[in-house]
Amino acid sequence: MDTWLVAFLFVGAQFSYSFGYEGSGYSSYGDDEDSYAHRYKGTPWCAPIKVKHGQVSCRTPRGEHYRNVMGARCKIHCNKGYEMQGHPEVVCMASKHWSGNYACREIRCPKLTMPSNGGYKCSDGSYFNSRCEYFCSPGYTLKGERTVTCMSNKAWTGGQTACVDVQPPVIKCPSIKDKTAEPGKLTVRVTWDTPEGKDTADGILTDVILKGKPPGTEFPEGDHKISYTVFDRAGNKASCRFSVRVRVRRCNPLTPPDNGYMKCDGDGDNYGATCEFTCMGGYELQGSGARVCQYGMTWSGTETSCSPMNINVGVRTAAALLDQFYEKRRVLIVSAPTAANHYYRFQMTNLQHAQCGLDLRHVTVVELVGTYPAQIGRIRHRLIPPGLALQLRLLLQISHNSFNMVLVDKQGVDKMRYTFPITAAELFTTIDTFPLRKDEMVIQQQAGQSCQP
Repeated sequence: MDTWLVAFLFVGAQFSYSFGYEGSGYSSYGDDEDSYAHRYKGTPWCAPIKVKHGQVSCRTPRGEHYRNVMGARCKIHCNKGYEMQGHPEVVCMASKHWSGNYACREIRCPKLTMPSNGGYKCSDGSYFNSRCEYFCSPGYTLKGERTVTCMSNKAWTGGQTACVDVQPPVIKCPSIKDKTAEPGKLTVRVTWDTPEGKDTADGILTDVILKGKPPGTEFPEGDHKISYTVFDRAGNKASCRFSVRVRVRRCNPLTPPDNGYMKCDGDGDNYGATCEFTCMGGYELQGSGARVCQYGMTWSGTETSCSPMNINVGVRTAAALLDQFYEKRRVLIVSAPTAANHYYRFQMTNLQHAQCGLDLRHVTVVELVGTYPAQIGRIRHRLIPPGLALQLRLLLQISHNSFNMVLVDKQGVDKMRYTFPITAAELFTTIDTFPLRKDEMVIQQQAGQSCQP
């Protein structure tokens, strides 16, 4: 054999031993050489593979007994719940080191987000198969999964979880006793403490809405519904309601007397209301001129009526005669020397056609005709004795030789004098300017009293 071939085989044999492969089987070497090759055949070369939480499967070049001979290839499989960190397959190299690092590390899921107004607790942190349970602060309700588990794909089971405020606030309204109006009033000032709502979550209310009259205002008679509504920051709302009942003590309503008027303040029948009565012209008041509704819901005084005015012409003096008209009637005295006086005839004819207007203005016409001792007096169909008629002329300083007319108001004041006839319209215009007459006109208008056909 050539020298170069021997040298090649020798180097090749050394190369085979260095990389842990089996010998070439060449027998050209002596017994000592064969013994050396046999001794290192399949000898472990790299450090044994030990994988915690995993399994190793190796493949050697020639099926050697040891798994860590040179050239061995090992695949690393991690147990469930663990993942490979490094190279999943390594080779035992001539440097007596494996070709890469390897380890099985426990799978870890991303850290859970802490829900606002709540939290969570886990059995094993964020590691595989750790079970985490969410909880919420008082007043909040869990929305989503209550428990989640870290899976092998590094994801948590379930979706997003949040703590939401779904509980409405709490509010309590006051209880108001029935209120009764004071005398002469139709309303009652009612007050109460504004109810304070409370939120079951963060204790913050964003709005309070009142429906109805606010406290401290005047409430009229009747039942009044009041409600309060409160809102929290999550938009939840709660309401409470109560009633305010206002009573007005009332008497049985009065009605105006026949041939008269009634004027009341307030509602006309409420506790403390006063009703005043007046009679139309030619009638005088009988009973109470004013009645008051009392606490016991009865009227003070006696029943009111308007009776035809009865003029007593049998009195002894003219003053006593006129006193009967005081604050009740106006008096128009028409005096003439004879019944044939043309001024007298014209005046009386004109007044006869205006009797409604006279009654509306509470005017009584007194006629004085003739000269003493033949003079006579008349109030409509009632005759006045001559002596009383003379006293009347003397008291009012009325001449018996010519036509005269005197207008006396309800206070007994000589208001106007005429020496010639006037029309009823002129007379009424004058009377309507009297202060008392203005009040009478208002009452008559309210009662619908007029002389329109």
